[in-house]
Amino acid sequence: TPKGIVVLLVYVDDIVVTGSDPDAISKTQQMLHSTFHMKELGHLNYFLGLEVHYHPEGIFINQHKYIQDLVQLAGLTNATLVDTPMEFNVKYRRHEGELLDDPTQYRKLVGSLIYVTITRPDISFVVHTVSKFMQSPRHFHFSAVQRIIKYILGTSRRGLFFPKNSSLQLQAYSDADWAGCPETRRSTTG
Repeated sequence: TPKGIVVLLVYVDDIVVTGSDPDAISKTQQMLHSTFHMKELGHLNYFLGLEVHYHPEGIFINQHKYIQDLVQLAGLTNATLVDTPMEFNVKYRRHEGELLDDPTQYRKLVGSLIYVTITRPDISFVVHTVSKFMQSPRHFHFSAVQRIIKYILGTSRRGLFFPKNSSLQLQAYSDADWAGCPETRRSTTG
């Protein structure tokens, strides 16, 4: 609309309507109610593992419960916490160490960590790094995944804050390393 946007999120039988134009949001909801049998649940508090918290200054989104479930899946509920998601100056290589007997758990955990990066950009780099080894993960890689989970266990209440009157203008930054791949010596853009 000329006044703003309306966003409609649909997942199976759950629908979220949001946006920046209250009149358009209301019209969209009325149209949906006239077409489908729907129940109005009010403000969004939890959707697909995302917790939404409303504050006078803005909206805070995190994945605390999702992370707690992930920690339990990994069997790390009572693990010792770590201060960083990745060890300093470690290069993960494809063929270093023994292969995991069954990579299923590794793949589940990495897939879940990829989902956590929605609200946790602080783990994006290391999750990207361990996701490179999905085809044939090694014990060394699995230890790296466990470390990420120990890190988010101690920081599970962190997330993203969207100030109330902030602009909708996207700002992006990028960086690259120099010959960061230990096998090909190619640079990685990120």
